[in-house]
Amino acid sequence: MTEKILILDFGSQYTQLIARAVREANVYCEIIPYHNSFEFEPGLKGIILSGSPFSVNEENAPDVNVQEFITKVPVLGVCYGAQLTAKRFGGLVAKSNKREYGRATLQRTMDDALLSGVAKESQVWMSHSDTIKELPEGFELLATTESIPVAAFKKNGAGTNPLYGVQFHPEVYHSKEGKKILSNFLVNICGCAQDWTPAHFITDTVEALKKQIGDRKVIMALSGGVDSTVAATLIHRAIGKNLYGIFVDNGVLRKDEFEAVLKMYDQLGLNVTGIDAKERFYNNLAGKSDPEEKRKVIGSLFIDIFQEESKKVDGVELLGQGTIYPDVIESVSVHGPSVTIKSHHNVGGLPEHLHLELVEPLRSLFKDEVRKVGRELGIPAEMIDRHPFPGPGLAIRILGEITEEKVQLLQQADHLYIKALKDNNLYATVWQAGAILLPVKSVGVMGDERTYEFTVVLRAVTSVDGMTADWAHLPYDFLANISNEIINNVRGINRVVYDISSKPPATIEWE
Repeated sequence: MTEKILILDFGSQYTQLIARAVREANVYCEIIPYHNSFEFEPGLKGIILSGSPFSVNEENAPDVNVQEFITKVPVLGVCYGAQLTAKRFGGLVAKSNKREYGRATLQRTMDDALLSGVAKESQVWMSHSDTIKELPEGFELLATTESIPVAAFKKNGAGTNPLYGVQFHPEVYHSKEGKKILSNFLVNICGCAQDWTPAHFITDTVEALKKQIGDRKVIMALSGGVDSTVAATLIHRAIGKNLYGIFVDNGVLRKDEFEAVLKMYDQLGLNVTGIDAKERFYNNLAGKSDPEEKRKVIGSLFIDIFQEESKKVDGVELLGQGTIYPDVIESVSVHGPSVTIKSHHNVGGLPEHLHLELVEPLRSLFKDEVRKVGRELGIPAEMIDRHPFPGPGLAIRILGEITEEKVQLLQQADHLYIKALKDNNLYATVWQAGAILLPVKSVGVMGDERTYEFTVVLRAVTSVDGMTADWAHLPYDFLANISNEIINNVRGINRVVYDISSKPPATIEWE
């Protein structure tokens, strides 16, 4: 049975970082909203209570029954989780004299399993306006900082499991020994075996897929991206040719991508049918310039084509999808569904249209974990290490109306850009890169001739998970060379600019 840590989310911006730190320690964990009910199943080894933007003293502050939890498993409260714990047991939590935010020095006041191996003074990251003024009776102080009297504590007492709290964020990068502290909780206090590895995940997942699917058939839309490819390979391991993949050329893929991806799927032994639907997409996109309208046209036509193809396979009962954990977390937010900034890059709507049972082998993994599993599966590096690419493809990188001519221009420019990044060993240093074609023409001179041609924007960002991103500081020489190469080789483009906007306030894609 797989060991599990449960993270109860009170709405902190850092909750996913707690999960990442736990996973990096080779321990499986799940995040659920604090108000969700759950079972104390045999594999559950401990509970972590996240931070929160709320105050424990607000009238409707989020609350959980910590007293009950520790009768079953060890508990660690982080920031708000620590304050909630202290308040529930009779301690005093009140507004701090000053808002405590940023770096602080943790000073151990006693030795304990939670802080084992941690330096007597260690940098941590604070982010709270309330503070624990008095610990409850029967609690012991483990550490302080220069500005708060209670930075870490534990509850003593027989008859229950260990209970700990820290008023800093061990999960963030700025807490230098934070991951050590979390690892101590997992190993020293919860007794986790740290055996959740990519190989372990593959073995467990393939067995689970065999049980779920049996001898039924699965149909799946493939995109050439990391998530769908890894998901399809796992399903294929479980059921072989009973997986029917469909890869649609929507006319806005990258240069030569349709042929290259089909060839790679063939090498992986996957049963995939390629559908050349370029003309249908171009016809449906004609005259459309609004970003949301373009997305909806592509999504709707894709569903139509997928339905047409799925009817050609008799007896299909299941739909494979490359859903990953951030998608799952966002759909069950602590605060309810978040405001839609734009339609999701990935094509949605298939389950509702097809009424098929879902098969989602990656729904417990973060993006970096998907890549690790892909490598363990033997999927080629050029596929596993690919940058994210939006479902609507180049349609949202061509501002304004889509035409075949514009697509070909952008495909050529994008191909030269990505190839240059790889040739100069820069591709792996950025999270995502691509070219954008603007609906702007400008005057230029080539030889003795005046030109009036399109402008292309180069975009490259660094990021951990795509939620925030900074523009990549590519070398000036590289930018100068690729600008010349695009202008000299792509007839129709005479100006290249570089996007130096970060997310937020900008987004990674332009539409």
